Amino acid sequence: MTTLKSLLARNRSWALQRRQRNPQYFDKDLHQQKPHSLWIGCSDSRVPAEVLTGAHPGELFVHRNIANMVIATDDNFMSVLQYALEYLNVSRIVLCGHYGCGGVRAATARLDSPLVTEDSPLARRIAQLRQSLSSGLSVFNAADEDENERHDRLVEANVFAQFAALISTAPVVNAWREGRVLEVFGCVYDLQSGHLKALIQQSAEEPAP
Repeated sequence: MTTLKSLLARNRSWALQRRQRNPQYFDKDLHQQKPHSLWIGCSDSRVPAEVLTGAHPGELFVHRNIANMVIATDDNFMSVLQYALEYLNVSRIVLCGHYGCGGVRAATARLDSPLVTEDSPLARRIAQLRQSLSSGLSVFNAADEDENERHDRLVEANVFAQFAALISTAPVVNAWREGRVLEVFGCVYDLQSGHLKALIQQSAEEPAP
């Protein structure tokens, strides 16, 4: 309880401040949720979706994982996506990466790194990330930039790769084919400035080239 005491105190203070400003603040979401957006982000503690967007409870349906990955064989991710689109009827999906991502950095690890050689859930996830970033890693290794700039470009490449995987998932494709309003955005968050930057967006299924 000692380690939890400060969190409980901050929670009570936050709830009290909300009720003082609006006595009905918590009532509107008491019996149902109607989020306008699904946020798919990285688990990094520096990138909390509600905080950096100024969102209130009930506005965002959130899924976070290492390096904001979209994996169609991951039931955890896919169940969140299905529930958001088919039951909550969100009209927007925001896929958000961030500069300084440890997961993306781990994907560039040398072959003798533990995350390359060990058999663990984290190592398997990084291996999947490395595979999805194969073209981005080729550019990363060949680029004539300093290391931080190369990592920033690789973070952006990861957003594009995960975005491509996202818009090809069955729940997203079905929503568009049924004529539902659904905008999908790929963004990156700058830890230094606190700003979000939009990289790509799509609002309907596009024909294959």
